[in-house]
Parts: sequence; C-alpha cells; structure tokens
Amino acid sequence: MTTPPDIADLVHVRYMVEDVQTSIDFYTTHLGFTLRSSAAPAFADVTRGHLRLLLSGSTSSAGRPMPDGRQPAPGGWNRIHLIVTDIHAEVARLRSAGLSFRNDIVTGPGGAQVLIEDPSGNPIELFQPAGH
Repeated sequence: MTTPPDIADLVHVRYMVEDVQTSIDFYTTHLGFTLRSSAAPAFADVTRGHLRLLLSGSTSSAGRPMPDGRQPAPGGWNRIHLIVTDIHAEVARLRSAGLSFRNDIVTGPGGAQVLIEDPSGNPIELFQPAGH
C-alpha cells in the first residue's frame, strides 16, 4: 500500500465548476481521481498521483467577483494534461460513456492528444507521448 503524497508535494490546479458534486462524480468515475475532501456545493478536491484538482463552485471563495465585476467561470483553454498509454482505447472508452470531446485525436511530433470536457466545460487533455 502506498502512502498518499503530502499536500506540500502535490501540484495544485483550480477549476471553476458549475456543480461540485457532478464534477466529483465525473473525475472519480471516468478519470481515475480520488475524492480528498468535499464541502459541496461550494468546494471539493480530488487527487490523481501528485495532482490535486480543486473544484470550486460559485459559492466558494474562489467564485467571488473580481473588483472590476468580472465573475470567475468555467471553461477556457488552460487545461490539465493527463498521460495515457493508449489514446485510442481511452477515447473509445470515454466516448462510450457519453463524454464530450472538443476535437478528434491530433498527432504531432511529440505524440497524440485529444481534448475532453468536464461537465462544466473545462478542458482536459489526454496525451500519449510519441513512441508509447
């Protein structure tokens, strides 16, 4: 049995989400994350290896408006990047589960990638390095 990494050893990424519980279910069911803590509907965090993904709803402190009135919201193009060993098998598995994709698999000199979306529209890149 391995010991989970100490919080100081984790990489922390925050995603704004529309529904914290739906996001917990998505990441733990489809992408191999483990629930670390939940204060749904405001906040939860899930982990995968050394990644801690903070899922912040509109009622969390991270969801408060900026001084100029802009409201934090999900989506955009910044994304977490998950390494997979067989991108075609992962895409088939996730498509059969009804997940949303932004594109088809793209291949370049470094490998192959595809973008899926979580239930709030945040992108996740699945990446298979070249030669694997």
